[in-house]
Amino acid sequence: MSVELLDAAGRRRSPATVPGYRLGCAPRNKGRRYPADPPRIEEIIAVMRTAGPGDHGDRIRGLVVILWRAGLRINEALSLAETDLEPRRGSVLVRRGKGGKRREVGMDDWAWECLEPWQRVRIELPVGPFFCVLNGPTRGRAWSQTGARAELRLLAEQAGVRRRFAPHQLRHAHAVEMAREGIPLPVIQRQLGHAHLGVTSTYLQGIDTTEIINTIHARNAPVIPASAGLKL
Repeated sequence: MSVELLDAAGRRRSPATVPGYRLGCAPRNKGRRYPADPPRIEEIIAVMRTAGPGDHGDRIRGLVVILWRAGLRINEALSLAETDLEPRRGSVLVRRGKGGKRREVGMDDWAWECLEPWQRVRIELPVGPFFCVLNGPTRGRAWSQTGARAELRLLAEQAGVRRRFAPHQLRHAHAVEMAREGIPLPVIQRQLGHAHLGVTSTYLQGIDTTEIINTIHARNAPVIPASAGLKL
């Protein structure tokens, strides 16, 4: 005999919410490798504008800024505490990054300005993670990765972004933009928290090929002694 699952309010509960429901089932995207295809600046700004006014808009814009301008992983961003952010120093403390490593990263002034509206909202909520649930009985508790990813996908679709818009793509965009600005590779490596430079190099595969073509096309002609001449 099957037992009907109910939540705390007495409403029917989906079996999918029960721990272990998908035990033994491989994720749909297991084994898939997504190419480095970071969104352009105008696409990211379009998503931030589409979020609209209000607390929910401030929260998702704050998350986009942290992922894009500080280069954090989604789990690192959602694990931040309010005390991990130091606007005066321009630093963000990642207490437990990949492999349990602790690191401190930088973030620019424009990003801190964009983050400020959410900081004002967050101060009025119960103590907890910096990015938290806004409504309901779990108000003030950690915002789930699933919820954050779904909101980003929906906003990207509404903004007309016709490419994959995932948290890690924003991290790729951060790396590519720093490389274009001439920031040394070891600095990019430390900002992203990579153990090896080789991993950082894969992030930079997102540089537009037109940049490569234009750079090579602008090369000078080969130089040899004048007595030899260059005409074939």
